[in-house]
Amino acid sequence: MVVNTVLRISTSCKVTGVMSSTARTGRGRRAARPSGDDRESAILTTAERLLDQRPLNDISVDDLARGAGISRPTFYFYFSSKDAVLLALLDRVIAEANARADAALGGRDDRPVEPAGVWQAIKALFETFAAHRAVMLAGAAMRPSNHEVQRVWSLFMQKWIDYTAVSISAERERGAAPDTLPAEDLAIALNLMNERIMLSSFASEQASVPAERLVGTLAHIWVSSIYGTPPPS
Repeated sequence: MVVNTVLRISTSCKVTGVMSSTARTGRGRRAARPSGDDRESAILTTAERLLDQRPLNDISVDDLARGAGISRPTFYFYFSSKDAVLLALLDRVIAEANARADAALGGRDDRPVEPAGVWQAIKALFETFAAHRAVMLAGAAMRPSNHEVQRVWSLFMQKWIDYTAVSISAERERGAAPDTLPAEDLAIALNLMNERIMLSSFASEQASVPAERLVGTLAHIWVSSIYGTPPPS
């Protein structure tokens, strides 16, 4: 009887211990809360999803907070406005585009552009921006009225204009490309052309190059402009 009593007590303790452990684990899972990074990411994800459906002007802070599963006051802990959310999205897309285009050019490494590299870099930029089409269109629409969006986009464009101008000059110095228009003027024109043609494609404008032919069309113009013979005067 003593043995049976001990066994019953031992078994009871084990069961109680297991149940207590399970309860603690369950309580631990229920108590887990999203981190600040999770909340910020949820806001950005919600914003990009809603931008696919309607313009930024038709999206409210309440829409963003509700979609992210947070309160309106909590939203303002992370962003000062919905414009700030768009700016953060644009920053993220530009960083991705820069990284992919740099990688397509072999990390750049101060090497000049070449025809194959032109195609790869344009493809990397187009694919990145196309994957975030709504963000790009919203950013373009806000640019005239938002100085910070203007600044961020101008820095991105200037980076590639400068790189293109240096590359054109290097190709001319080594005799691979003819010395025609000023390198900087040509670099500005080519990069602004990229921007306009991509945006017209994303907006499905009537006068736009089909997405499946866009990269090839731009690369053809780039290579012809840099390496081709000058047109007759």
